[in-house]
Amino acid sequence: MHLVQLLLIALMQGLTELFPVSSLGHAVVLPAVLHWTVDEHAPDFLPILVMLHVGTLSALLLYFRHEWIGIARGVLRGHREGDPENYRHLAGLLVVGTLPAVALGFFLEKQLRQLFGEPVVAAAFLVVNGGMLLLGERLRRRTQNSGTSESATLQALTWRQALGIGLWQCIAFIPGMSRSGATMVGGLRAGLDHLQAARFSFLLSAPVIAGAAVLELPRLGHGGTHGQLSALLLAGVVAGVAAYSSTAFLMRYFRHHETSALHPFAWYCATVGAGALLLLRC
Repeated sequence: MHLVQLLLIALMQGLTELFPVSSLGHAVVLPAVLHWTVDEHAPDFLPILVMLHVGTLSALLLYFRHEWIGIARGVLRGHREGDPENYRHLAGLLVVGTLPAVALGFFLEKQLRQLFGEPVVAAAFLVVNGGMLLLGERLRRRTQNSGTSESATLQALTWRQALGIGLWQCIAFIPGMSRSGATMVGGLRAGLDHLQAARFSFLLSAPVIAGAAVLELPRLGHGGTHGQLSALLLAGVVAGVAAYSSTAFLMRYFRHHETSALHPFAWYCATVGAGALLLLRC
């Protein structure tokens, strides 16, 4: 892969990782649509994506540094009166929410990898992802119309609800399905508002990205030259800067948009997915 192509993919991945539009789906579809000579079935393709995820993870740790510090303190000393949040409880929610993805990834890793390099599959599921986001908004309205006018908070979220959000996250193993989108839909289903659902979604993505990085990072240096590793590091930095910017934008967006906030992303996915399918089939 040429350096320019790698950096463009890094920029796209960083911008789309936290947006509910599937960064993996874009990373699979874009090279095929642009006719780039990228072997998506090669052993080093997934590690490249993971290196970009390391940049994203760094951005998440930096942006939510106060939450992570609070979680660390909460785990070590427990909840104390006067704390703005029960960070110990939040840590437990994140652990429970991560378990389904860890289990599914462990047992189905080889089968899932076969899907990663299929542009047509990714494009089709981008359309499905759009439908999932529309469904999330419908579930949110149904919850509001049921008489529950006040949104739930992360402090009130139960472990069962966190497990349910974690099961939603497993949908993202399919290329074209967004991790943040799926977990946000799960959060909306649990009664969270868009801002709290996004916050929990972004926090929940960090353990999954970290786990994938730990498994794949040893392969990055296998047989690679110093120049190749330098290019990957540069791409990771580009992805990290883009991810930090997109996270800051999304948190502001969801703070000020509560009604049908996922609709623009849903129609974007449906349009891009359908357009990609037409181009790939021509």
